[in-house]
Amino acid sequence: MTQATPTIRRTRRLLADGREILYYDDRASAPRTAEDSRDLGERALAGQLRRDPLTGDWVAIAGHRLNRTFLPPKNECPLCPTGRGTVPSEIPEADYDVVVFENRFPSFSAHAEEGAAAHGLLEHVPAHGRCEVVCFTSDHDASFASLTPSRARTVVEAWADRTAELSRQARVEHVFPFENRGQEIGVTLHHPHGQIYAYPFVPARTQSLLAEARRHHDRTGRVLGADVLAAERADGSRMVLEGEHWSAYVPYAARWPVEVHLAPHRDVPDLVALTGEERDELAEVYLDLLRRLDRYYPARDGQSPRLPYIAGWHQAPVHVGRDISRLHLQVMSVLRSPGKLKYLAGSESGVGGWVNDVPPERIAARLREVGKTGDVGEPREAGR
Repeated sequence: MTQATPTIRRTRRLLADGREILYYDDRASAPRTAEDSRDLGERALAGQLRRDPLTGDWVAIAGHRLNRTFLPPKNECPLCPTGRGTVPSEIPEADYDVVVFENRFPSFSAHAEEGAAAHGLLEHVPAHGRCEVVCFTSDHDASFASLTPSRARTVVEAWADRTAELSRQARVEHVFPFENRGQEIGVTLHHPHGQIYAYPFVPARTQSLLAEARRHHDRTGRVLGADVLAAERADGSRMVLEGEHWSAYVPYAARWPVEVHLAPHRDVPDLVALTGEERDELAEVYLDLLRRLDRYYPARDGQSPRLPYIAGWHQAPVHVGRDISRLHLQVMSVLRSPGKLKYLAGSESGVGGWVNDVPPERIAARLREVGKTGDVGEPREAGR
């Protein structure tokens, strides 16, 4: 048992098949001693990483994931505490605050198939790395947006703590915390949760971000992410909210029907580098932003629909580009109007030629509008 912060207690335990589970407690609670009583057999092995010779991208081949749990009924939810449903869950305790555990069906793992690597045009290697599940709350019917600020702060601490630990593991090159919400996105479990992928390579989008940041730095001597944030704040038309330490804006060339970036005012490479004050405000600002997103489309029958989204933390890679990388969160939704999805058809999927039917300025205006009513956080409204 260790202290993640003076007010958050971290406890590390093992599940029945040897996977790690970590409890992050922000409330007074009994020691975490419950045992996993399931007969799980041997843990699943991750498969192979294969390199696409046409693009240089790495692709994880993970056939075992076809058998993963898919939209179970509430009484069989594997992310609820054990005892609330009809079967033991992934979490042996009867209640919890925030929990992180190794994915039972990992795309990447330290326990990967150790077949001989192949090189040349048809190159493959074991899919080393790690995949973790982050349970934001024990409440099955909650959402991240419904968390209290103190619980959201615990999640922020868990993200930072896991980023630090995973970054120290052998073979890990990049750590990516993210949340998928909504069946439209493709979630397979309704319980509010996210994931953390620790990749043994730098993913393609991160490489693109690094390349642009390097070109900008070589030309100007400045950090691209900082200059983009300054330009958005100076223009103002796409700003959503501004706090003391964080600002949210719709990017100038937004790809998605709803897309927002949340960035710190200070140059930091990752969540680990945030100060306590920056983490405190992040919990408040992020809740404000998510609640605005849930009010983005007009209410029906007195209730606003929960917006399906992907939220991902873009951090600096573990070993390269840390001097020019800048932390930011990207939230994006495929819902272009109630009941209508944006599909990545020929242009986007085929060649990456994006077309967005919604002007970014209109997205930002709507998010400012819905922030004027309802439950919003402390940061002031963007004054434009």
